[in-house]
Amino acid sequence: MSEFPSEFEDLLVRPLIGHLATVRPDGAPAVTPMWYAWDGELLRFSHTTRRRKLRNIEHDRRVSLAVHDPEKPHRYLQTRAVVEEIVVDPGGDFYHSLQRRYGWHGPAPDSTERVIIVARPVAYSVQNG
Repeated sequence: MSEFPSEFEDLLVRPLIGHLATVRPDGAPAVTPMWYAWDGELLRFSHTTRRRKLRNIEHDRRVSLAVHDPEKPHRYLQTRAVVEEIVVDPGGDFYHSLQRRYGWHGPAPDSTERVIIVARPVAYSVQNG
C-alpha cells in the first residue's frame, strides 16, 4: 500500500476516536467508536474475547477505520485494513497504554479477557473538507 498522505497522518497519530467497522456473519456492517494506536505501519485496538466485534473479525478479517478531525469535521481519513493477528493480552497492558494515550485512568475492564487486534491498512481515502 502506498503511504498515507503526510498531511493526514496526524489523524492517526493524535489520540482521536476512530470508528471501526467490521462485517457481521450475516453480512451487515457494524461500527464502533474505538481507541487505537498507530505505529506508522499497523493499527492496534484493544478488545475483549466476549464481545461481538471479535467474533465478527474472526469471521471476516476485513475492517475499516474512519477518523475525522474534530477541529475540521469535514476533514477525515478512512482506511480499509486486514486484521493480521489477534494477540492475547491477559493483563490488559496494551489497554493501559491506550488509557495513557487518551488521558484516561482506572482499571482495565475485563482485563483477564483482553486481546490486541492488529490490522494492516491496505487502502485509504481522504477528504480535506
